[in-house]
Amino acid sequence: MQSWKNFTAQLPAVDMSSVRKGLGNTYQATREKLGNVGPDGITELPVEYRQLESRVDALKDVHQRLLKVTKVHETESYDYPNDVAESVNDLSHQAASAWATFANKNLKNTSLPIPVPAQPSQGPPQPKTLPHAISRAAKSGATELGAGDRLGTALGVYGNAMEKVGDARLQQDSTIAERFVTPWQATLSTSIGLAMKARGNVKTARLELDSARGALKAAAPAKQEQARLHVEEAEDKLVQNTETAIGLMKAVLENPEPLQNLSNLVKAQLIYHSTAAETLSAIQSELEEAATAGEAEYRNSRGA
Repeated sequence: MQSWKNFTAQLPAVDMSSVRKGLGNTYQATREKLGNVGPDGITELPVEYRQLESRVDALKDVHQRLLKVTKVHETESYDYPNDVAESVNDLSHQAASAWATFANKNLKNTSLPIPVPAQPSQGPPQPKTLPHAISRAAKSGATELGAGDRLGTALGVYGNAMEKVGDARLQQDSTIAERFVTPWQATLSTSIGLAMKARGNVKTARLELDSARGALKAAAPAKQEQARLHVEEAEDKLVQNTETAIGLMKAVLENPEPLQNLSNLVKAQLIYHSTAAETLSAIQSELEEAATAGEAEYRNSRGA
């Protein structure tokens, strides 16, 4: 059996200096949280740094809020909740088909009844947007009423128009996902993320410095020189980390890409709504004329 001494000899060496720093930082942070450290015991960071922190926090919040809402454009059926029920029906159909296939292969020589395979749905999957759903319903109504029916003809015209509106909505969603959602997520996770990580390094360095200063005050005369060196090292580290964080935060705030992404979002929305308005405007007069003619015909028949 391997001895404990041999086992411990194989373990990786532990950096006791890092351990002591970590414990010191934890102790310092706990004392600050409990209010056991006075203002003179907490190093004040530069005004510029604190101002940049507030602005980056606001920018991060803006990205998170808009992404939470606009990510809906990555889901095709966001404006058509009935699609959930239709999807359940599709899954049930698929499950029934899978069971029928399995039964046909495995129950042939048994006394159990063999189910009839479900007929596969015809045609490719239909778009799951509200305009497309309305289009399908209108076209179905037009087919049932027949081409000679005034309402059936109007429903056919309306169905074609709503299909075009639905296609435009899908194009809008694709553009928004590609040119707004994806780059905003990238900004949040990369440049803003790097700035936030750099700020975390500043906090760690600041805790190390204040912990080292506290250790210097409590150090015995024989250890004061070593404690003073630790303070100087911590000061240099804090300055370096603060400068790095300031540079990264400035780069985030000065980056023009999020503004361009927002412009892309508005442009995609404008194209969609313009297409929808133009498409519906093009059939409005036709449907209004049909409605007027239908009313006149109705009145004449009632008068006769």
